[in-house]
Formats: sequence, C-alpha cells, structure tokens
Amino acid sequence: MSGNFNSNNIKNDEFNLNNNDSDYKDLITTLKKIKSTIALLEKIIFK
Repeated sequence: MSGNFNSNNIKNDEFNLNNNDSDYKDLITTLKKIKSTIALLEKIIFK
C-alpha cells in the first residue's frame, strides 16, 4: 500500500515541476512583451 502512495507522490512531483516550467516560460514570454512595449513607448516619447 505504501508503494502506491510513493508512486503517486513521484507522479505529482513530476507534474508540479512541469507546471512550474510552463509558468516560468509564460512569465519570460510576458516579460519580453513588456520589455518590447516599453522600448517602443520610449522611442515614441523621445522622438
């Protein structure tokens, strides 16, 4: 019975790691979009 719990915990940990990787990639993408928007606004403001 305890083997079952250990197996489930390992699967849950792997799932959480995959979610964290996905969240991290989404965050990086969002930050890159924000960075390019700020750069564009700076060009417009300082023309």
